[in-house]
Amino acid sequence: MSHQTTTGQRTASSKDSEPHLARSLSNRHIQLLAIGGAIGTGLFMGSGKTISVAGPSVIFVYMIIGFMLFFVMRAMGQLLLSNLNYKSFSDFAGDLLGPWAGFFTGWTYWFCWVVTGVADVIAIAGYANELWPGVPLWIPGLATIAILLLLNLPTVKAFGETEFWFALIKIVAIAALIIVGIVMISTGFKSDAGAASLTNLWSHGGFFPKEFMGFVAGFQIAVFAFVGIELVGTAAAETKNPEHNLPRAINAIPVRVMLFYVGALIILMSVIPWTEFKAGHSPFIAMFSLAGLGIAATVVNLVVLTSAMSSANSGIYSTSRMVFGLANDGDAPKMFGRLSSRKVPQNALFLSCVLLLGGVALLYAGKDIGAAFDMVTTVSAVCFMFVWSIILASYLVFRKRRPHLHEASTFKMPGGIVMVWVVFAFFAFLVWALTTQPDTLTALLVTPIWFAVLAVAYALVRKSPLHQARVAEWKAMAETETTAVETATRTTPAHI
Repeated sequence: MSHQTTTGQRTASSKDSEPHLARSLSNRHIQLLAIGGAIGTGLFMGSGKTISVAGPSVIFVYMIIGFMLFFVMRAMGQLLLSNLNYKSFSDFAGDLLGPWAGFFTGWTYWFCWVVTGVADVIAIAGYANELWPGVPLWIPGLATIAILLLLNLPTVKAFGETEFWFALIKIVAIAALIIVGIVMISTGFKSDAGAASLTNLWSHGGFFPKEFMGFVAGFQIAVFAFVGIELVGTAAAETKNPEHNLPRAINAIPVRVMLFYVGALIILMSVIPWTEFKAGHSPFIAMFSLAGLGIAATVVNLVVLTSAMSSANSGIYSTSRMVFGLANDGDAPKMFGRLSSRKVPQNALFLSCVLLLGGVALLYAGKDIGAAFDMVTTVSAVCFMFVWSIILASYLVFRKRRPHLHEASTFKMPGGIVMVWVVFAFFAFLVWALTTQPDTLTALLVTPIWFAVLAVAYALVRKSPLHQARVAEWKAMAETETTAVETATRTTPAHI
């Protein structure tokens, strides 16, 4: 218990005078937030391209990515629960790895979601134009931003409620696809593409028709579909009973990946041979249309629209909370560290919404906007991998510096240190995969520019009095912690 007090000193002293977020997200909110984060818009929008480049091996692609990211989430969960004063993973990164890590993690995560949010605004405008042809693109773009602001300003519970229903729509759509698909397969449904059958999974060139490099290409696209899986970590400071609700949400991730990703993809490729899928076309619309459900195109367009809205909503929420935390650590302007009377960081929310206006401007930027956003989303995926890697690096330091807290944990990461290095090796494989295609290689080479900008910003910020005070505080805590561990080691019997 002595160490728990030590790690809490930062909150007990300097943090007492700072505003605190309200714990208003209930178990159902956090469960659906986790599902919404695990089911990215990539499943509805990008799975056509993934299937076309990898064939049925895409099933293994999603299983492997989901399996690896589960360990990242377990490491994050153990760290967040080791000290409930942590608001998010940027807090424990700053505490365990040093102030630079909190700065780089917080701002990189913010950048990832701003980029993703801008892409979502553009996607929403595009799908709105399909539903209501002729509508000026700026109208749905501005309407989206206004709606998101109004949904997030009242209370965090309002955000949780909105995300609950957005995630529910995605779940219902996938469940409907799986049920309709099972009926089509069991009845031997016939179409121009052939009979619906599980044999379609291997009768068109086997599970690996594009061989190993096709399999690798699937990882490039699929990894972006998992962006947002760490959202439960951003919501940690506003979760009721986090010791109970966070483990439940994280432990359910493998089941959700198997059901929503793998299950849906098996059904899709059983009903329609993988050779029929094309990039830019939703497999969901194709299958429902094939089943004779004429209204399917409109319904699925609405589902995709709400899915993009859900992603943008998550982005608005997470960026505002991250900037709020950065401001309280002296790493962002002080005005973004203020809360409204309803415990919402409204200034940080306004900042995120203003930046999303860039998406409306880009709607009129020209014909190459699609190619530009393919590159930008790859940059975002690389930056998310950086954030996931920081979570794992923080876990390694936690195991070394706070072994007694690890032993006391009731939510230990399975596999421990060994699995951390396995996941690091997988991330190295993903980076290599991004070098195999010209467009993703360009994005990979552009990404260091962001970190160069951050390095310059950090060189300026670290000189500020508030940041220097934080650094001194962290150093004092680390020294106290080291002394406490050494004392405990000397006085504790070896068998305990």
